[in-house]
Amino acid sequence: QVQLVESGGGLVQPGGSLRLSCAASGGIYGSDTLGWFRQASGKQREFVASIRSGSWTHYADSVKGRFTISRDNAKNTVYLQMSSLKPEDTAVYYCNVHRTWPSLSDYWGPGTQVTVSS
Repeated sequence: QVQLVESGGGLVQPGGSLRLSCAASGGIYGSDTLGWFRQASGKQREFVASIRSGSWTHYADSVKGRFTISRDNAKNTVYLQMSSLKPEDTAVYYCNVHRTWPSLSDYWGPGTQVTVSS
């Protein structure tokens, strides 16, 4: 069982930066895909970024070039560095662990609010 806790959210002005962290208790396997999703008020949850072993990364087009995902397996932590933030980035950001071994499982954190506003 994996428990996730996000941190680092807050209020930031347009053009600013934030770094989100997600700490996992219960351990992360090297084969796990770690990801970030977000959900704006009144909208469906959407994919933001993911990272696999070997530092393979994938980003939503809306954040490509502005956000960077990274992981520290030794610390069981995944990060999301967000730069050039826009008001449309405002959302609750959720950390996800997608596990395929020994069984298919998905784990979610409770989320952290990011608000981009002047």
